Amino acid sequence: MDWDKLRIFHAVADAGSLTHAGDRLNLSQSAVSRQIRALEESLNTTLFHRHARGLILTEQGELLFDATRSMSKRLDAAAARIRDSEDEAFGELKVTTTFGFGTLWLVPRLTKLYERYPGLKIDLMLEERVLDLPMREADVAIRMKEPSQADLIRKRLMSVRMQLYASRPYVDQHGMPESVEDMSAHRLICQHHNSAQVAAGAQLVQHLLAYNPGSLLTVNNYFGVLQGVLNNLGIGVLPDYLTEDFPDLVRILPSIESADVPVFLAYPEELRQSQRISVFRDFVQEEIIAHRKQLKRMGKI
Repeated sequence: MDWDKLRIFHAVADAGSLTHAGDRLNLSQSAVSRQIRALEESLNTTLFHRHARGLILTEQGELLFDATRSMSKRLDAAAARIRDSEDEAFGELKVTTTFGFGTLWLVPRLTKLYERYPGLKIDLMLEERVLDLPMREADVAIRMKEPSQADLIRKRLMSVRMQLYASRPYVDQHGMPESVEDMSAHRLICQHHNSAQVAAGAQLVQHLLAYNPGSLLTVNNYFGVLQGVLNNLGIGVLPDYLTEDFPDLVRILPSIESADVPVFLAYPEELRQSQRISVFRDFVQEEIIAHRKQLKRMGKI
């Protein structure tokens, strides 16, 4: 099977248009069309249904697109490994983590990484869905549970606990709860029970709801919960890694917290020698060590 025709087919299937694929490949629409017709003739099948709004893959086209998509990801992985040198880290690094950890802990620290390695181009994907690292949906992941996918190198970075926090103005105005029963006089800010979140956090929220908080504000991510706390709306359920960057948060009911939530960094075995992965992994580990030292100085651990 002609590799060049497969490359063109993949671009057309991905774009859903001969014109858009031609723009990507720097080819005319007629040249792209000829290559697709030639590929269909060689396979003796129809790969696309053609209509006024674009192209739709046939069942046979879907099968071929699945194959070319897998090939493309493997080729990207190989190209990334080739680009990595022993002494320099550059190029794109696709990082995935949860929305909360990414926005509240990782992004504020990336300035230091870019200062060391200005040639890095980080594509940060923040979502609760677990991306497929072996299929190169991402190069490296930071997750709140141990990854179960095969052929991954995984390292436990730290543990997180969900705890209760409020702003100093809120406590000054509404008072400090002395027991969990006192939550009935306060507004609880937490993630909605349908939101994607770690099980330990959800269990803590359910425990608190049993004490009938006086009011409730639910948000679908921890960034929103934090904003509610900082704007004096109530007492929020938040991860403890925020206490370094937001030292004015007041810990509420210190005996009330979730179980440990393990934080893992993982990447595909095939990227073991990647310099981009190495510098990112080392950077995150250094920042976590510095984070823990700062918490000790603050008397938080």
